[in-house]
Amino acid sequence: MKIHEKVKFAAPEKSEFFPTLKKRVDQYFIESQNTRYADRSMIIKTSVLLALYIVPFILLLTLQPPFWASLILWLLMGLGISGIGMSVMHDANHGAYSKNPSVNKWMGYSINLAGAGVDNWKFQHNILHHTYTNVVPMDEDIRDRGIVKLSPHHEPKRVHRFQYLYAFAFYGILTLYWVLLKDFIQYHGFIKSGVNRKSTQENRRMLLGLILMKSIYLFAFFGVPIFLFQLPWLEVVAGFLLMHFTAGTVLTVIFQLAHTVEGTSHPMANEQGIIEKDWAIHQLETTVNFSPRNKWLSWYIGGLNFQIEHHLFPKICHVHYPEIAPIVKKTAHEFGLVYQENATFMKALRSHIMTLHRFGSFHDLNEAIG
Repeated sequence: MKIHEKVKFAAPEKSEFFPTLKKRVDQYFIESQNTRYADRSMIIKTSVLLALYIVPFILLLTLQPPFWASLILWLLMGLGISGIGMSVMHDANHGAYSKNPSVNKWMGYSINLAGAGVDNWKFQHNILHHTYTNVVPMDEDIRDRGIVKLSPHHEPKRVHRFQYLYAFAFYGILTLYWVLLKDFIQYHGFIKSGVNRKSTQENRRMLLGLILMKSIYLFAFFGVPIFLFQLPWLEVVAGFLLMHFTAGTVLTVIFQLAHTVEGTSHPMANEQGIIEKDWAIHQLETTVNFSPRNKWLSWYIGGLNFQIEHHLFPKICHVHYPEIAPIVKKTAHEFGLVYQENATFMKALRSHIMTLHRFGSFHDLNEAIG
């Protein structure tokens, strides 16, 4: 039996929280006559974010602006690809963008615009992170990567005392690491762990697809501007790195502000492999919303500041989270559950930095977890 199959959620008494909440959210969509999927505003957002990524690249090739101006365009591309990842790709690969599975499939491939593979993302995010949020060693998002410690259960190292100072520099290499190494490491790791249950033939096609996709991606960003448009190669490399550092920093910070902040729990399974919590209550205890009234931020980051709603209802398009959030909050309070949120982005960021400091310097494990 693989490790992710050994851990189960089993509350001593079955909670009626989620059945009650689900009925109320279903009733909201019936009464409002709103679709659970993308609406007109989501279609407009998709077009804007794709343009933010594609148009600057076209301008780089055709106008060939001075170096300082080209860096601005590369930075905009980094903001564009992170916006696509959070708003478009994320919903599509959860099946929340459209009622039509084919639309979700093709919109989900927008992850290729960042040079990343869709299958590994689904294994890591949909299966491991959403099922086992903040649970070591299943949740890949908090896996021990040596230099940054995102769980109190990982072995502390001397260098972790300073991670609250240097972590953000490492956040910036996320997407570049994904392009060059992560997909291939996960490809072998997920097969070995049993998370990837595809057949041998399917996995061979997946590997060939990854190699082909990444080859096309790298040719588009290096071969086309350098050899076809004669852009200076050092400027292209510098811009490419800036684009990825921007995207990596934005994506990592946004995701960490929901789970690696003060107040979130990091439960461990007991000797029988049981987490003695109802799954939905576990999501409330491991997830924190932030900046819920900032409409501009919510628009850009695909509603990921409403992570509680997203974890409980991942198949609902994020444009509906502000409307269902009061329902979730009210129901949680009725059942005596804590609905966690940080009022502003800066408060959430400070909370994340404090948590990094605590995880890096604690002496008492119980104190770090609590």
